[in-house]
Amino acid sequence: MNPDRVYLAQTETTAGFLSQNAEALATIKNRPNGKPFLMSVDSLQTLRTFTRVPKEHKNRIRRAKKTTFAYPCGLAIRVIQDTDHLPFLRKLTWSYSTSSNPSGKGFDEAFAIEKADIVVFTCKGFFEDKPSKIFKLGKHKMRKLR
Repeated sequence: MNPDRVYLAQTETTAGFLSQNAEALATIKNRPNGKPFLMSVDSLQTLRTFTRVPKEHKNRIRRAKKTTFAYPCGLAIRVIQDTDHLPFLRKLTWSYSTSSNPSGKGFDEAFAIEKADIVVFTCKGFFEDKPSKIFKLGKHKMRKLR
């Protein structure tokens, strides 16, 4: 798999663009370059290569589903546990993730298919679900962002 390609795939929450190239995602979505993307990782072991998990929150992160955590290092990372999306993500090990719609607008399948380099179809098709919860972690405290 080419890390510079932009993939359109059904994630655990919504149809999304996935890539290891954040600039390509920003260009497709007409988004400012400084605005960070969420990262999706395939395992806790991969998560540990990006950041250190505060001891207070280890069990919470391991058990969380459809939840993104913003770490003290500035990264927002979600460990994927969805059985449909995980086999695809295992091929990349990690990727930046964003919804497959123009910035600030709703899902448009024609736009998404046109902008993606590779489209990953599943038997469920593409759909939008409610977005993941986001929590900001400190050494001891946790604050809900979304």
